[in-house]
Amino acid sequence: MKQPELFSQEEEGPYFFEEEAEKQGCFFIAGVDEAGRGPLAGPVVAAAVIINRKLELPSGIDDSKKLTPAKRAKLFEELKSHPAITWATGIVDAQKIDEINILNATHLAMKKAVEGLSPQADYCLVDGLPIKGLSVDHNAIVKGDSRSASIGAASIIAKETRDQMMVEYDKEFPGYGFAKHKGYGTKIHTQALDELGPCSIHRYSFSPVAKAVDKHAK
Repeated sequence: MKQPELFSQEEEGPYFFEEEAEKQGCFFIAGVDEAGRGPLAGPVVAAAVIINRKLELPSGIDDSKKLTPAKRAKLFEELKSHPAITWATGIVDAQKIDEINILNATHLAMKKAVEGLSPQADYCLVDGLPIKGLSVDHNAIVKGDSRSASIGAASIIAKETRDQMMVEYDKEFPGYGFAKHKGYGTKIHTQALDELGPCSIHRYSFSPVAKAVDKHAK
């Protein structure tokens, strides 16, 4: 199928890209985004979202990074059960990230999310860069999480799903502060790595974790 020309005119409104794809005969259009590329620990999580635009969505959908934690959590709960939303997530753990690298792991999480949708998407709008090996035609949109409502909804679901996982990991691996920093390389986290060494959800291929392994192996 010929890819829709999504950049042929000035953008207007949060559904510009979805509407342009529909003009080319696409019907189930999914927004796709991920959370967790940068942390030193935990999974990378992707979400894929199809929006039924005949139904009204909760207000405030945007790039998850621009939302307060409280607003994001509230929207997440609203989106999960909203009749206008069809969604799925894809999760790739730290061991797989170490095995195939973070870029390939991110693409794998996105593919899992898209494949988990029912109905299946016939076109995808992806935040950032193209996804290698995605079976569905797609267009990559820079800063898409703030330019497309579908991608914005996906960013919220991906981020909040991952954050909730890290809160649970904090109970399993106390002392690292996962509930607070969600695995990112904050001062508190790197100090804990230095003192405790890495645990099983750390990404051993990431430099700060590898250094901690070397230190505790001596």
